[in-house]
Amino acid sequence: MAVMQLNDQNFKKEVLECRLPVIVDFWASWCGPCKKIAPIIEELSSEYSAKIRIGKINVEDNPQITAFYGVMSIPAIIFFKDGRVLCQCTGALSKADLKKKIEEELL
Repeated sequence: MAVMQLNDQNFKKEVLECRLPVIVDFWASWCGPCKKIAPIIEELSSEYSAKIRIGKINVEDNPQITAFYGVMSIPAIIFFKDGRVLCQCTGALSKADLKKKIEEELL
């Protein structure tokens, strides 16, 4: 399954009301570390498509959600389950680190 493109308008439906756990990648086009982890996010979305959903939200285009979750540094990856934040990571994590976090927090 492809990575969801999230925004201020669809965030509630796609993340908070989703039955599956959701990982949201807060990013910006000018952010080097965001570009570095983008392929990893795509790979994880395919690998875990039956168990979790993964979405990306551009912080510049979606200030409401970005501010609501207090995202100050990017990339920021927030793990949601049942509409609640479980944990948040900041920075360009490796695929192994992200997989470990997914297994520990969401599955």
